[in-house]
Amino acid sequence: MNLRKMGGLLLALVLASCMGLMLIHPAASLAAALRGLTVWWDVLFPSLFPFFVISEIMLGLGVVHLFGALLDPLMRPLFGIPGSGGFVAAMGYVSGYPIGAKLTAKLREQKLVNRIEGERLVAFTTSSDPIFLLGAVSVGFFHDASLGWILALSHYGSGLLVGLLMSFHGRKEEAAATASTEQPAGTLHATEKQAVTAPPSSPGRLRTALSSMAEARRRDGRSLGELLNGALQSSLQLIIVVGGLVVFFNVLMELLARAGIMSGLFGFAGWLLSAAGFPPALGPALTGGFFEVTLGARLAGEAARSIPLQFKVAAAAFILSWGGLSVHAQVASILNGTGLRYLPFMAARLMHAVLAAAAVLLLWRPVMGAPLPTWLSLSPAGMNPAASGFAARLALLGVLLAAALLLSLLLQPGIAWLQKLRSSGKSA
Repeated sequence: MNLRKMGGLLLALVLASCMGLMLIHPAASLAAALRGLTVWWDVLFPSLFPFFVISEIMLGLGVVHLFGALLDPLMRPLFGIPGSGGFVAAMGYVSGYPIGAKLTAKLREQKLVNRIEGERLVAFTTSSDPIFLLGAVSVGFFHDASLGWILALSHYGSGLLVGLLMSFHGRKEEAAATASTEQPAGTLHATEKQAVTAPPSSPGRLRTALSSMAEARRRDGRSLGELLNGALQSSLQLIIVVGGLVVFFNVLMELLARAGIMSGLFGFAGWLLSAAGFPPALGPALTGGFFEVTLGARLAGEAARSIPLQFKVAAAAFILSWGGLSVHAQVASILNGTGLRYLPFMAARLMHAVLAAAAVLLLWRPVMGAPLPTWLSLSPAGMNPAASGFAARLALLGVLLAAALLLSLLLQPGIAWLQKLRSSGKSA
């Protein structure tokens, strides 16, 4: 019996066991499903759905192509992805998972990225949104707004570091594709090439970027009404998939708890933490976060007071960066049919989690010893993340895109030198 058949039998056994547990504990299963449905309806639907629709419309209007042409001199040498990846990164960091995966799949569908570039892009644009990190985790779970500063630094900073490290992913395959006569799937269009090669201060660079946007709009060809209708249909389909996975994992974790499996996993995680020199009482938080990010972050905040605070915050950073199997399943469902592989994404999530936890422990003294910035003291403690947080996310998106454009202009000489260095390394 080969490995695939054994995996199929194991999966069938697990699903049959879950079905049996649902028949034994119908009330608990229903309550867990309703909890998952409440989270989806009250939090995920109003916070994610508008960004799903907006991103679809911006793709159809050619806005992504505009930023792609302007940001290519920054994104390609640093992260090994086209400039349109800068827009995806900004949207992913502002809106949270799984926006980055959705936009990456769309770029792959439009042949704006090849497989390697898509795997690099989705690896570091899958992150928690700042409203959840600052509001729910820092204030809601830890009851300390000042922790949002170090959580944000460790989570988003290590995410960018993962992007830099993932630029080395697939170098051999890229070199082979470059050597062949076939044009890579992620090659820029002619107008985008002109924008990349134009001098950083030249008006011609913006002009050719606008031409790239107009050309993308012409190729799309749909009217505004058709564009809106398509965006609504596609976004509704995706948000329903996300909701179904949230409900499924809530029921699964309840069934595992009823069967006594979760308590065994808690003990095993505690033993691993103790062997590594960390507080074993964080085992339940890391085990819960392995499956679902919200549960894990809440358990980290509720851990025993005897545990040093920096270890609890490091556990929360690990969980936020890993994302939980629920988010992994959402991303895998979005990437299905795009040709992008799941294993590089999983490896990047694990790398991100370890780097974020290490960053908290390393930066704890210098960061927590500094006074709290004024903007961070305005923590979203009492606001609805789905409502008043929407305008803040749009403003943050504009700030991130403006900062990326400014960096693309200011760092052009150094980036050009780095690109030459990498090209000479590949030829060698």
